[in-house]
Amino acid sequence: MVMRRWGTVILGLVFLLTVLSFFYTPYRPEQIQISRRLQPPSRLHFFGTDHLGRDIFSRLLVGGRVSLLIGVGAVLLGAVGGIVLGMAAGFVGNFVDELVMRVSDGMQSLPSILLALLFATVWQPGPVVILWAIAVGNIPIFLRLTRNQVLSIKKRPYVEAAQALGNGSGGIIWRHILPNIKDALIVQFSVSLAGAILAESSLSYLGVGIQPPHPSWGGMLREAQAYASMAPWLVVVPGLAIGLTVIGFNLLGSGWTNGR
Repeated sequence: MVMRRWGTVILGLVFLLTVLSFFYTPYRPEQIQISRRLQPPSRLHFFGTDHLGRDIFSRLLVGGRVSLLIGVGAVLLGAVGGIVLGMAAGFVGNFVDELVMRVSDGMQSLPSILLALLFATVWQPGPVVILWAIAVGNIPIFLRLTRNQVLSIKKRPYVEAAQALGNGSGGIIWRHILPNIKDALIVQFSVSLAGAILAESSLSYLGVGIQPPHPSWGGMLREAQAYASMAPWLVVVPGLAIGLTVIGFNLLGSGWTNGR
């Protein structure tokens, strides 16, 4: 419960600041003020300014939208695809199970970063490339988890009794299987969100994500690397944002698993 509470507090703060960015930022995130470049944190600029004089706090708030929206969207797409395929493989079995698992093996052999780089060569780099790359990378994770859970549950007496009474496959899955695997899926969703935030930041850092001048946490780190020694806040601020968000999701998942 303590771990879940801390995770909720951290993520609540992150989400609150992200929602705030839709209504208010101290400065426009793309506003260039060369006369104020590389200023340390102060009352005018809470987290200082970057090499172009842009306000780091404003860019951090707006960049949070990208990380959270892409992370949640990608994991949600991957979860839906993985759960549907995993249900089919585990519940139907036979040829369907074999086919789905071979497709899963092929998808799992390509990491999200390689997929994003591949997509970026076909389409222009941007949020859509990252979204689908991370989503495809999450499908095998949810697929295998769902399949293993279904294989275990479908042999239990209450499922066999429902089948004997003539209940359809859809009703059995909805009433008897999904309620019994939701906890495992929730934990995996939380853990996958942490991985998605890291993946989005890594891809933006590599230049295949959000393109300048639009801010993203990974992009802010990429731009800061040349000035890290003279303006360490450029690295510390987005790095802390990424780290705290990942820790928050991991604490939430661990707290749900342990029930504390």
